[in-house]
Amino acid sequence: MGLRRRTIKAGALAILIAVGIGVEVNQAKAAGTETLTVAGGCFWCVEADFEKVEGVKEVVSGYTGGTVKNPTYKQVVGGGTGHYEAVEIMYDPAKVSARELYDLFFRSVDPTDAGGQFCDRGDSYRTAIFVSDPAEKAAANAAKAEAEKALGQQIVTPILEAGPFYEAEAYHQDYYKGDKLILTRFGPKSQAAAYERYRTACGRDARVKALWGQAAPFVN
Repeated sequence: MGLRRRTIKAGALAILIAVGIGVEVNQAKAAGTETLTVAGGCFWCVEADFEKVEGVKEVVSGYTGGTVKNPTYKQVVGGGTGHYEAVEIMYDPAKVSARELYDLFFRSVDPTDAGGQFCDRGDSYRTAIFVSDPAEKAAANAAKAEAEKALGQQIVTPILEAGPFYEAEAYHQDYYKGDKLILTRFGPKSQAAAYERYRTACGRDARVKALWGQAAPFVN
């Protein structure tokens, strides 16, 4: 009888430990970091926009959607690799949801343009959302349908299965706030100043504002 009681107690303890571990894992997941991947034209601009969002921890520029392993920037913009300029958005799901980020994404680009974005033309500058599980796919589809209804125009941004993501070269990361001097057609400028001139000259904010009006989240 004593042995049986000890066996029961040991079994109950094992169950309690398993339940406790499960709770800890779920709490860690809820408090952890999740990642979304989107392509919205120039990845400098998408990175600059989404690093302003509360709950976003980091945004990394890179390449995805193509067939070439470890592509270079020159290869991607030159065409033929199938890759998009894209970003990974690392965020705290306790502070901002995937659906909210997708809603912001659609309103930060021209999702009616199938040939690129703003002054940047070609396959590498197309818009897309890359999903890695059914929950992301559902959130992305819902955001796309709502954005299309709000805009009153057909949205051509595809929702694709996620594949390998290759980080872009180091000089692309946080380009929009870099202080390194570079030579531009306007003379020597810091990366940050050159970025601002590029963004204005490319017409990104002007087009987004014309398209989305007050709903554009990153346009002053």
